[in-house]
Amino acid sequence: MTMICSGCESELASHLVCESCGALQVCEESPTPFASMGLEPSQAMDSGALKKRLVKLSRAMHPDFFGNSDAATQQLAIDNTAELNAAFEILASDMARADWLVRSLGGPDENSERQMPQSFLIEVMEWNELLEEARDSGSGSPEYESAQKLGVTLQAERAAIMQGIDAALTPLPEAGSPTLTDVRKQMNAVRYVDRALEQLAELAVQANH
Repeated sequence: MTMICSGCESELASHLVCESCGALQVCEESPTPFASMGLEPSQAMDSGALKKRLVKLSRAMHPDFFGNSDAATQQLAIDNTAELNAAFEILASDMARADWLVRSLGGPDENSERQMPQSFLIEVMEWNELLEEARDSGSGSPEYESAQKLGVTLQAERAAIMQGIDAALTPLPEAGSPTLTDVRKQMNAVRYVDRALEQLAELAVQANH
């Protein structure tokens, strides 16, 4: 939806601040993360360009810039800056970005769809067994060394699954599409991989104490 600046009536990119006249914008409802950053909804994201957008918009609405304004404007600068930072946190994360897109298109969340792809389940059982053996055997054991090597496998697996998620969401499917359920299942797999990587990191910390 096209938004117009309340000050100069220019078309807005970000719904938080006008990049033409610098006027802060009052939003009746919280804008989407993409609207906050002035970007079109997409799973594809250039992290460098996103960071530049954050810096540019942060400067335009920084509370210090409005230090001599009335209290309401100062508070608006604080609120809009917080909204911008929250949007950046979502869009900078491949998983958070995909999660937001799936839910916004009417797809299931992680509570209503808990399954993972069937092809992934056998690997999960093998990884669980390896992690359990590493915990029981302790650092220096062959099982522990095998678990550490597992980290490389998990990183590669995560990258492959995310590549599939990116492809499924590019271009964005229609609202309510069955594709969104398939993407959620893939995201559940990524969450498992992330938890397994966290467990490996914990094992490494314990081994160093």
